[in-house]
Amino acid sequence: MSNIVTERFERLRQERMVPAGRPASAVVGSVREVLAHRQLLDLLIRRDLKSRYKDSVLGFAWTLIRPLVQLAIYYFVLGQILGASRNIPEFAIYVFSGLTLYGLFSEIVASGTASIVSNAGLIKKVYLPREIYPLASVGSALFNFGVQLVVLLVAAVLQSGFAWWRPDLLFFFPATIVILIWATALALLLAALNVYLRDMQYLVEVLVLLLMWGSPIVYSWQMVASRAPEWLLTLYTSNPITLAVLGIHRAFWSAGDDAQYPEHLLLRLGIAAVVGLVALFACQRVFAKLQGNFAQEI
Repeated sequence: MSNIVTERFERLRQERMVPAGRPASAVVGSVREVLAHRQLLDLLIRRDLKSRYKDSVLGFAWTLIRPLVQLAIYYFVLGQILGASRNIPEFAIYVFSGLTLYGLFSEIVASGTASIVSNAGLIKKVYLPREIYPLASVGSALFNFGVQLVVLLVAAVLQSGFAWWRPDLLFFFPATIVILIWATALALLLAALNVYLRDMQYLVEVLVLLLMWGSPIVYSWQMVASRAPEWLLTLYTSNPITLAVLGIHRAFWSAGDDAQYPEHLLLRLGIAAVVGLVALFACQRVFAKLQGNFAQEI
């Protein structure tokens, strides 16, 4: 019996030890792990969408009701009562296009920030790539964005002067890509920080509100350009959220002319996307460094 035990220990000693999870520096490994668990990612996205409107009579109709109510408030209060629509033709399309894209950003950031804490039960019981939880928030936000985009498309078609063959429609793609990159980067970073500092999710609510009013959604970029000093205008225009909102305006708001946009908008969007990829890499590295103690801290 002792010889059998000795042989067994010898075989165990010669076995190569494989670490659980992955090294914190393995960026490619993290991508491969997420892809390997893509079916689970799909299930998490479906779960988020179903749980959001669970026991609701109207269900997914709230995806349309909330932005439409918000649009009505901005249109009547800011557009009609305060007179913003006098300076911005086709004000409803202008506001709704900006709100649609910014809604994608705000939902990814807000839901992604709370994603790790809200999935504490799964994180404590089984190892999965932790990035899958913020990415599930990205997936559910994209679904809601798609529903609202249909409404925007219908409204744009019904408005006068809109044509499907407008080359400016191509601005939709870089604008959406910039939002997705930056929102995902912030979701990863804030999700990790929220585990250690629970006040982060409340800070995000304030951040999302400030960024909305700091973007040309209910007012025009030209209004800022005519009033702000040059250095402040440069800083304002360099904001990737501002550039993305301007991009979707260019795509769907046919009443605007070239004076409503900064020069080289497409190039600026490309630069914002490249810088965003660098930020996404850095935020993922911070997330990977902090994820080791998630189960203990939750």
